[in-house]
Amino acid sequence: MRVLIVEDEPYLAEAVRDGLRLEAIAADIAGDGGTALELLSINTYDIAVLDRDIPGPSGDEIAQSIVASGSGMPILMLTAADRLDDKATGFGLGADDYLTKPFELQELVLRLRALDRRRVHNRPPVREIAGLRLDPFRREVYRDGRYTALTRKQFAVLEVLVAAEGGVVSAEKLLERAWDENADPFTNAVRITVSALRKRLGEPWLIATVPGVGYRIDTQPAAGHEGDDRG
Repeated sequence: MRVLIVEDEPYLAEAVRDGLRLEAIAADIAGDGGTALELLSINTYDIAVLDRDIPGPSGDEIAQSIVASGSGMPILMLTAADRLDDKATGFGLGADDYLTKPFELQELVLRLRALDRRRVHNRPPVREIAGLRLDPFRREVYRDGRYTALTRKQFAVLEVLVAAEGGVVSAEKLLERAWDENADPFTNAVRITVSALRKRLGEPWLIATVPGVGYRIDTQPAAGHEGDDRG
């Protein structure tokens, strides 16, 4: 999952971003409305976390822009305004959820996971494919009933691949969805992470490499080491 945090308090924004990274959620920060609109125009985000009171355009205007775009991107309002009429206004602007400051990071994570689950046709919280069971809330992965411990980045990559339901995901798309805007587009981090993830999941290899295209979950995995060294 990749989210955009629109927050003009740098320490809070960075703390949230760092906390989300620990939960395998990539996040970019916009400290004002102009930067938020720019990032929204060049990147694809799963959810926007908006502070309503930011240097213009305001969070309300950003919310209206997202709704008008027709992208269907969920919006979580994050603000110190906790009066009922403030919340009603936020929901009226298109917000899908509302969290007031101060808040617990874990509550934010749970709300983001819930919004992400509803975002794609109310998909179930636990996803299964080819003997793989992935629970994004508990951040647990089981292969044929066997628990498999993954690093945060490995989990994030696997989550993107599982969501594709066997479809091919390019290295560029993985970099976009599992890393953040600071990731070097020329890095080999994707190849290294996929290779390590493949080994961690064990044989028969579950992640197939499609040369020159990307990676996919092999719904009929066969034993062997082909593609391992290539990532």
